[in-house]
Amino acid sequence: MKLAEPLESQRLSFLLEKAASREAKMWKVYVPKNPSKQDTDVSPAQRDEAVQWLSDMHCSLRLYPETLSLAISILDRFLAIVKARPKYLRCIAITCFFLAAKTCEEDERVPALRDLARTSGCGCSPAEILRMERIVLDKLNWDLHTATPLEFLQIFHAMVLLCKWQFLEGLQGVNPSQHVGLLTQQLHHCLKHSALLRVKGSMLALALITLELEKRCPDWLALTVNLLKKAQIDSSQLIGCRELVARCLSTHQASLPPNTVYIYHPLCHSLASRERGAGAAPREHPVRHPGQPTGDRAHPQGPAPSPLGHPQLLRPLCKARAKRKVEEMEVDEFYDGIKRLYNEDAGPDGGEGQGAGRQEGGGSPCPPLQPVPVV
Repeated sequence: MKLAEPLESQRLSFLLEKAASREAKMWKVYVPKNPSKQDTDVSPAQRDEAVQWLSDMHCSLRLYPETLSLAISILDRFLAIVKARPKYLRCIAITCFFLAAKTCEEDERVPALRDLARTSGCGCSPAEILRMERIVLDKLNWDLHTATPLEFLQIFHAMVLLCKWQFLEGLQGVNPSQHVGLLTQQLHHCLKHSALLRVKGSMLALALITLELEKRCPDWLALTVNLLKKAQIDSSQLIGCRELVARCLSTHQASLPPNTVYIYHPLCHSLASRERGAGAAPREHPVRHPGQPTGDRAHPQGPAPSPLGHPQLLRPLCKARAKRKVEEMEVDEFYDGIKRLYNEDAGPDGGEGQGAGRQEGGGSPCPPLQPVPVV
């Protein structure tokens, strides 16, 4: 047991050194240019949109996270050395994704090219993807095995667990694999932002790990210094990268304001509520006292104009108006029943006119009570 930890530490140091050498050999700074009048360069917003599109497609296909990380790496390497036009960006992106899937996935998990071209909506045929595949491979010297930021993230995470196994004690119910999955989601979110393109993958992964250490471990600074020595990274560069990553993750964790209010008021729902008589009843059928006129005479300004002017909506609106008239008739019958109950329509001699005399007296609008006859 005493020899297990040094051997494992040596193995991780060897993997880190090998990945760092591959990154130093192949990594080039991709500086996206702002769109010009000729529209001959891919803008930063267009690059980020293409990466977001690849991320959505990756989630729908449920492939390995290494596939998406390698696809983004191939795309950025190709755009760093080739002046591509924006109209070919979707074709380039789907080609990089197809190359990454054939490199990282099992043979039975690699999507068919015809199905991938149809379901992705890239707007290009399988033959065009194959031609673009040959162009990408020629420009990258047929070498796709570069060190991705996800590879550095996995190595740094294993080193932290080896030195500080209490790293995950604060996360209840989360094992090391699940914790790496959470950090991988943060990494993919950072890769969607062109502001981090000038940062190496090793620097980006180390910034994510140190930000997580700062939240979980009291002695995170000593672990960070140890990782800096093993990765041979300047501390001043790490500080600047940490600020960029923290700013990027802040938008990922709180993308909406805390007091967001959603209002749901579709047109079909309002029509349905009018037909049922629910929701629009206080507006269409106001409470009316006895003697108040009904219909349009109750509103001196006339009926409110309907906001629905589409011909297809006239039929439901006519139904709603017909039902409203029926309900007004029922309300009139209800008040007529009250009048008959209090003998408002019939006078002492059985004639009509007591209601008029009551109104001339200037008393209460409610009809006078009558004694109940004893049988």
